[in-house]
Amino acid sequence: MARGTSSTAGSAVAVRDLLAQGRAAGNAVWSFEFFPPSTDEGERHLWQAIRELEPLAPSFVSVTYGAGGSTRDRTVRVTERIASETTMTPVAHLTCVGSSRAELRQVIGHYADSGVRNILALRGDPPGGPGQPWVQHPQGLRHADELVALVCELGDFSVGVAAFPEGHPESADLEQDARVLAAKAAAGAEFAVTQFFFDADTYFRLVDRAAAHGCEIPIIPGVMPVTNVKQIERFASLSGAAVPDDLADRLRAVQDDPEAVRAIGVEAATAMCRRLLDGGAPGLHFYTLNRSTATREIADALGLAAAG
Repeated sequence: MARGTSSTAGSAVAVRDLLAQGRAAGNAVWSFEFFPPSTDEGERHLWQAIRELEPLAPSFVSVTYGAGGSTRDRTVRVTERIASETTMTPVAHLTCVGSSRAELRQVIGHYADSGVRNILALRGDPPGGPGQPWVQHPQGLRHADELVALVCELGDFSVGVAAFPEGHPESADLEQDARVLAAKAAAGAEFAVTQFFFDADTYFRLVDRAAAHGCEIPIIPGVMPVTNVKQIERFASLSGAAVPDDLADRLRAVQDDPEAVRAIGVEAATAMCRRLLDGGAPGLHFYTLNRSTATREIADALGLAAAG
């Protein structure tokens, strides 16, 4: 597996280079995603998870924005701390939500000053919440490809974007969704990370659609191990990710037994990850929900921590 390096050098390692090195060596990158909690206690739990996962030497880690950009300052702070205090390479999330072009430039400058050279450029969710119309900041940007172009204008960043195996909720169809991904690549994006999904075939179909529209950037599949039935059903309904009937039936049969749910979730995610890697996926991106146990178990089962 491709790995991050030291904290001083690791923060400046470009994801584009990690992907190229992994491809040349026949290895895959692998990474973790955290979300910035809204309280100091939650932030302590986050740092516990970060420290527990750090010894696994992921290729990179990312920190999301909260809904509607509500945790921007905490996201920036956590990302900067990862760059300066850990051995991991951070990828900073950046969204258009609620920010003027000038404010976005300021945040990008903060990241650059902290040695963060990888940015995941996203339009972001509607400020009013799921199902509400998108509202552009009066002095801001409307689409993710505009944000990609802005980041690329401001420095030598490795810019990633989001991809949606089952389509973005606002896309008219999957072909339009693929055209949008191609436009983000044309604007300067060098890699994509997908929304989570539960059927490997949806990922492979996305890669084929993107290629048909001239988009050849590496697309890293996003994986969310099921550890809580109600939580995953809520996330799936918000994102449009379909839980296969057989997996849903197995989970509901043991939903009152947290350990059994986690065991099934880890088993299913591990099997899907193997299929993704065997099918040529350039890596794996784990949505950790700020917990380390399930991710560590999958990494161990796949031999990720021992590789490279």
